[in-house]
Amino acid sequence: MQQNAAQIKINFADNQEAIAILGRNDENFRIIAESFTSRLTSRGDEVIANGDPEELAQIGKVFEQLLFLHREGNLITAHDVHYRIRMLKGGQSDGLQQMAAETIMTTARGRQIKPKTLGQKSYFESIRTNPITFGIGPAGTGKTYLAVAMAVFSLKNRDVERIILTRPAVEAGEKLGFLPGDLQEKINPYLRPIYDALYDILGVETFQKYMNKNIIEVAPLAYMRGRTLDDAFIILDEAQNTTQEQMKMFLTRMGFGSKMVVNGDITQIDLPHGSRSGLKHAQQVLTGVRGIGMVEMTESDVVRHEMVARIIRAYERFGQEK
Repeated sequence: MQQNAAQIKINFADNQEAIAILGRNDENFRIIAESFTSRLTSRGDEVIANGDPEELAQIGKVFEQLLFLHREGNLITAHDVHYRIRMLKGGQSDGLQQMAAETIMTTARGRQIKPKTLGQKSYFESIRTNPITFGIGPAGTGKTYLAVAMAVFSLKNRDVERIILTRPAVEAGEKLGFLPGDLQEKINPYLRPIYDALYDILGVETFQKYMNKNIIEVAPLAYMRGRTLDDAFIILDEAQNTTQEQMKMFLTRMGFGSKMVVNGDITQIDLPHGSRSGLKHAQQVLTGVRGIGMVEMTESDVVRHEMVARIIRAYERFGQEK
């Protein structure tokens, strides 16, 4: 990268690298150009930016981050571009390169799973170092997917002997008898996001093999009562829909050699009116307890379409105004 008072030039190794960074049909280039007041032009394997020197320095750092991400073997997405611009403008770019270089595991199809935001990185590190981690944040922050990835990693690394997945079936009031089918069929609709993550990470055949051998167990939260869960990686999803009693019951099921992850979004509580969320209560009671990590993610950690983050921000603004 060459720099003078009012212009910088970003040079790519070749045309393929330029396409990888600038995006299909220059999608990523347009995001960068629209995010700054400086004038950007793209010429083959070179980008030229003219404008205020301070802003040009930020633009140069954005391209440095994207080049590092690409050269670490990552596919550059619109989210990657938006996120790095937002972090750099907010002075929160420390740790971005380390995050890009960190791989949790590789899926059955060869895709590397990495934290995509600093919030996800904190969540990943908490799961790795604490017996119990609470992941609290809005939809789209990757709470479930990363928890499942860490569970599979722990299983393959022989840190645990099985994975247990549970979720409160609030819509059915935990009374699943009126639904057709056996237990598995009754709770499947409530665990779709977890199944999707397992299919993607393990592949369908391996997932089915683990299910048949009870290495992976899926059960409604009510079925956890009275058990002690040793040598297991236990994930409680949609925990905002637990009652205080259910949350305490679940947490006290933990046995030796086990790890727990509790996920939820306290803005999406579906409990009957008058019932207090066990997740909100646990957040107050357990913050600061040794061995329990509390990771709060925000709309900045949303890794779905940019519109999802905008929608979350709009609802938050509306709630604050009300």
